[in-house]
Amino acid sequence: MEKITEEVWEKLFARAREAMENAYAPYSRFRVGAALLAKDGRIFAGCNVENASYSLTICAERVAVAMAVAAGCREFIALALVSSADDYIYPCGACRQVLIEFAPAMPVGVTGPQGLKVVTVAELLPAPFDSSVLQPRSGK
Repeated sequence: MEKITEEVWEKLFARAREAMENAYAPYSRFRVGAALLAKDGRIFAGCNVENASYSLTICAERVAVAMAVAAGCREFIALALVSSADDYIYPCGACRQVLIEFAPAMPVGVTGPQGLKVVTVAELLPAPFDSSVLQPRSGK
């Protein structure tokens, strides 16, 4: 896991909070913001976008990843996640699966009552479904 300075975390959380302000959450009222730091130093922010058909809702983390990929970035070194909740929140299962595709060792920072907590994507999603499963098997 790459060491992220306190100053960088502060910058990421500020961008995540800014993104959270733009969340479209008329049904749950649960707003989320994410800020993804790319290896080249760019920060890609995302917010959750709900839909009346809940399964079509997209989370802040996946918005940030999609923004980065659309801009040509595929190497990430940190993710900050904030929400309108008073407690810690972590990426949902779908977001964990998307994040593991790009950066299993990436630190994910979340804030809550006891301050900053940092875990890796791999810690959030042990035994993932990843590209190794899709490799051709010999003799078949």
